[in-house]
Amino acid sequence: MKSADLLLDAMGRVQEAVHGAVEGLSEDDLAARIDADANSIAWLVWHLTRVQDDHIADAFDTDQLWTSDGWKGRFKLPFPAGATGFGHSSKQVGQVRAPAELLLGYYDAVHERTLECLAGVTNADLDRIVDDSWDPPVTLGVRLVSVIAEENQHAGQAAYVRGVVERRGRS
Repeated sequence: MKSADLLLDAMGRVQEAVHGAVEGLSEDDLAARIDADANSIAWLVWHLTRVQDDHIADAFDTDQLWTSDGWKGRFKLPFPAGATGFGHSSKQVGQVRAPAELLLGYYDAVHERTLECLAGVTNADLDRIVDDSWDPPVTLGVRLVSVIAEENQHAGQAAYVRGVVERRGRS
């Protein structure tokens, strides 16, 4: 298996998890929180997508789809264009409301851009420095593993919240 194939497979699995957590839910279900300070599915999926969009754009020197394709305007969130959700307060988490179609539309657009960027990645590319503000500097390989880990963690959290929301609905 080539490096690109491995990365494409990992991102495909993330996409399946994201769709599984979101599809078929109402906007209210997506905004539901297990408690007053918990993350909602909408926030988790928006955040993981923003991080992927931000990090892939930076690593491959492309524009973020959030701004270049007008997703920021479609979401109508009260955050600066560069916001990815890191450091968000409970109040800010609660401000992320969106229908499933919008969340998945943005996610799928970022996913497709990511696949395009990853398709030609070679083993040698993985050693390229993409962020020298860290010690040691961050390579493309480390950055991609970080993105995949973040995506999986948040997609799993969203799936968990979905289970709680659905259980509450049956009670």
